[in-house]
Amino acid sequence: MQSDLQIAQANVKAPITEIAAGLGIDSSYIELYGNYKAKIDCKLLNDSDKANGKLILVTAMSPTPAGEGKTTTTIGLADALRRIGKKSVAALREPSLGPVFGIKGGAAGGGYAQVVPMEDINLHFTGDFHAIGVANNLMAAILDNHIFQGNSLNIDPRRVVWRRVIDMNDRQLRNIVDGLGGHANGVPREDGFDITVASEIMSVFCLSSDLEDLKARLSRIIVAYTYNEKPVTAADLRAVGAMAALLKDALKPNLAQTLEHTPAFVHGGPFANIAHGCNSIIATRMAMKLGEYCVTEAGFGADLGAEKFLDIKCRAAGFIPDAVVIVASVRALKHHGGLSKDSLTEENLDALAKGLPNLLQHVENITRVYHLPTVVAINRFPTDSEPELQLIAHRCAEFGINVVLSEAWGKGGAGAIELAKEVARLCEQAGSFSFAYDLDMGVEEKINAIAQKIYHADGAELLPLAKKQARQLEGLGFRNVPICMAKTQYSFSDDPKLLGAPTKFKITVRNLRISAGAGFIVALTGDIMTMPGLPKIPAAEGIDVSPSGEIVGLF
Repeated sequence: MQSDLQIAQANVKAPITEIAAGLGIDSSYIELYGNYKAKIDCKLLNDSDKANGKLILVTAMSPTPAGEGKTTTTIGLADALRRIGKKSVAALREPSLGPVFGIKGGAAGGGYAQVVPMEDINLHFTGDFHAIGVANNLMAAILDNHIFQGNSLNIDPRRVVWRRVIDMNDRQLRNIVDGLGGHANGVPREDGFDITVASEIMSVFCLSSDLEDLKARLSRIIVAYTYNEKPVTAADLRAVGAMAALLKDALKPNLAQTLEHTPAFVHGGPFANIAHGCNSIIATRMAMKLGEYCVTEAGFGADLGAEKFLDIKCRAAGFIPDAVVIVASVRALKHHGGLSKDSLTEENLDALAKGLPNLLQHVENITRVYHLPTVVAINRFPTDSEPELQLIAHRCAEFGINVVLSEAWGKGGAGAIELAKEVARLCEQAGSFSFAYDLDMGVEEKINAIAQKIYHADGAELLPLAKKQARQLEGLGFRNVPICMAKTQYSFSDDPKLLGAPTKFKITVRNLRISAGAGFIVALTGDIMTMPGLPKIPAAEGIDVSPSGEIVGLF
């Protein structure tokens, strides 16, 4: 069996100029990065008078080590829509190098449903993440230099909240002491690194509507507090212009293609458990403007990615999905039913029945909280039995939801034709969308609303520090902003071991952070790391370059 990389390398790609021409993009808007990648000038959005196409959100059940296939399904659906005569465009996130060299892998799909050039997308691509990391670290350097050069803003070095970043899993850098070596080398203080996708600049980048909005959001970023507990912003440190200069080209969305030459914008990539987990608003808008159907995805399960897509991204962008696809797999459901990973290929209706509440709770949330037309896509594996597939279809039918099998991994767009037909049908239905909470609710109220409506918890418990922070943030004028829950992706609860659809639990919030530039409050629960570590055997150990210059071992 060929690996994802081998399938991608065997593919004959179309010149990206042909892909752009198929979308009606004039050459004046195209900035080439070789033959198969291009950036598209954001001016196209203002210059085009085309009506927006339909927006399709692909999300999933709670992730498991068994895999669900969300990105593969997203790409396969975009290809399948083209096969049934619909002009579709995909909008996806860029992968972080940390998971690529760690354990999770890349984010360009799999099998015969991939975005190419796969190696470029999973590695440096067009340099967007480099630009974001450098802008972040420039802010850090300006901040520390200000303190060293006399500290006219009265910044308390113990209350610096801006950390440096690197796009790599490196636990050694989580907590450091810097500024050592005497007076000439800075002011000693505790510090640390986050992974680049955890930077607030990544969230700002993905939520900005244009360059001016980017600069306005950058100016609001809070980087430290004074001895009098007053916030200090990037604007106070006069860092905004220089950061914007580093980011102006990165802000242009990247155009690539699927194995079947469906256009795909791949742009931005904030983590879904510590940030909002969606590709850039600009890329989504461009895909909607240029296609009849935009197929996009949100990170991890629907309780994280879809909730944030709907309650954060849709508020900021002013659009809502016309249809939602919830991806699941038989083996992932059996994992939620208590089976060990080595038993998932065996038929087990009891385990499947025990795991199904996880999927059904996600279905309930999307259809009864957000009131959006929904279909369940089962990412089919050869070991799935007919009785198992029938059980899923029967239980979903009780919610009035159709189940469609997807074989995009093995067949590409041809394996998702029925899914495409169902999605096209759903897009013609009238929705009655509503958010999970109102912005004028208090900080604690909004957290409780997410906990109760989306996680089905008894509520949220804010620890004393978090309660104090909630009062402080409201006092600083941040009452009417969305909440970005930082929570494990593996459970509806904040305990990754509570699988299925747990009940009679509370979400414990230990800390609140304001992302003033992004425009949301981050509520930290459980043990969420902003700098992951490498596993015992990192994926990096299997990656190499052949004598001919071809990358090998990349998935």
